[in-house]
Amino acid sequence: MKTLLVIVGPTGVGKTELSIGLAREFGSPILNADSRQIYREIPIGTAAPTAEEQALVKHYFVGTHSLSEDYNAGQYERDALALLDELFRTHDTVVMSGGSMMYISAVCKGLDEMPEVPAAVREKWQQAYRDNGIEWLAEQVRQADPVYYEEVDRQNPQRLIHALEVTEAGGRPFSTFRTHGKKERPFRIVKIGLTRPREELYERINRRVDEMIRMGLRSEAEATLPFRSNNSLQTVGYKEMFNLLDGIWTEEETIRMIKQNSRHYAKRQLTWYRADESVRWIDLSQTSTAEAIAQVRQLTDTLNNE
Repeated sequence: MKTLLVIVGPTGVGKTELSIGLAREFGSPILNADSRQIYREIPIGTAAPTAEEQALVKHYFVGTHSLSEDYNAGQYERDALALLDELFRTHDTVVMSGGSMMYISAVCKGLDEMPEVPAAVREKWQQAYRDNGIEWLAEQVRQADPVYYEEVDRQNPQRLIHALEVTEAGGRPFSTFRTHGKKERPFRIVKIGLTRPREELYERINRRVDEMIRMGLRSEAEATLPFRSNNSLQTVGYKEMFNLLDGIWTEEETIRMIKQNSRHYAKRQLTWYRADESVRWIDLSQTSTAEAIAQVRQLTDTLNNE
């Protein structure tokens, strides 16, 4: 049976290195499932695979879109499934790797059918957020959809805006469109979760941020200023850099907040993935890359023989 090997885990844990190793082991390309690495203008702040890494293994959905284009999990579901249908004609196993929880869920489970949101409605709520802030936005969700308000991350403007967009476009609360049903896929899905002890993970995140600063994150963020209101830039690294460029924060404070918010994001990712009982976990502090690859190979061979 064809197998989609999905590598998940928090930011900074080491997904890229292991995914490349697994892709080479199975003779597979890599489907990137990071919602920000698809944008070609922001490789530094998204820790996108380098040119050298992409030369080792063919990567899809890395630097394929511009910040001027809208792209979302629904489009990714359609594009990734179409690509997998093509790849499985010549590959028994395909590797998918990334930290975007909604992109992973879109391919593995499918997304609920949502009403189409007119551009004017989308721009209305984005402008309302810029004018009034996130607390006001969360209050609008509370009034429009109390059910979703109780479960949404109220510090995530994209989620709040999306709920309000759909509520307005669909004429009923966002939560009523969410069926939580799982779509059947014509391939087996094997999820491998990567983890490390918290202090080790946090230290890796801190070092990664320092490296991003050294590589020119500030200049990269400055070049994206014309797109700063886009959903694609409402993310860790760029929001903080915009505060620096606006003169609100010092460079020292900006770096500290990028590190802190990156750690918080990693914690949310782990909470999400640990709720999925199908994930098989590997502690990379106890296992070398070669050993992890051998474990995954043994797992897939066992499944193939069942």
